[in-house]
Amino acid sequence: MGKVYLVGAGPGDPELITVKGLKCIQQADVILYDRLINEQLLSYAKRDADLIYCGKLPNYHTMKQETINHFLVKHAKRGKYVTRLKGGDPFLFGRGGEEAQALIKHRIPFEIVPGVTSGIAVPAYAGIPVTHRDFSGSVAFVTGHRRLDATDAVQWEHLAKGVDTLVIYMGVKHLPFICKQLQLYGRQPQTPVAVIQWGTLPEQKTIVATLHTIADAVRKSCISNPSIIIVGEVVRLHEQLQWFETMLEEKIAHGMR
Repeated sequence: MGKVYLVGAGPGDPELITVKGLKCIQQADVILYDRLINEQLLSYAKRDADLIYCGKLPNYHTMKQETINHFLVKHAKRGKYVTRLKGGDPFLFGRGGEEAQALIKHRIPFEIVPGVTSGIAVPAYAGIPVTHRDFSGSVAFVTGHRRLDATDAVQWEHLAKGVDTLVIYMGVKHLPFICKQLQLYGRQPQTPVAVIQWGTLPEQKTIVATLHTIADAVRKSCISNPSIIIVGEVVRLHEQLQWFETMLEEKIAHGMR
């Protein structure tokens, strides 16, 4: 019997993977990797490692979750050490819990290797701390992947007024709906909002507006996924603390990559 490691690869910058995560890549016989992992990480794999792409796009899955689970079980039963490499953290909107349940069902040994989640790292690279003594004492991580119908409206009601900072994953497609719901349930239209595309990578781009105007700003700027949405007063710190994009601009100015 082999073993499966469910590994968080971090938000994009390959240097943000954990030491343990890197060791799992180096030692793996089989690596199943997602679309949003930085493929530079695969250069650390053994020469004879079997690399299997199982990435997913919105509305299109290269490999269904049930098939991924099947591969994890199959290779482990063949005595292989398997690394399941997932963007961000495997347990935060990464379906790592479902994969762990499948492994337990088949009595496959496994370990969880947490990763740096995009919901914290991407705002940090944009100079936005998700908590701050002057602005935010609470933060919630929310999926915006699908439009929530009326039966889920109470969720937005609690989020709108009950949490200082909202970090919304995969929400660009439904941003107008999200902004409308938050305002409907009491969030002020002038609440600052940031949308950060390709966070922690050289292509990073940040758009800042208000809850009332951010959807139009994002549309005009042609921002799409992968993006993180930040709602709350902490967004006001972006202008002062935007270290990463400033650094990139300085490198371009000096002719560096």
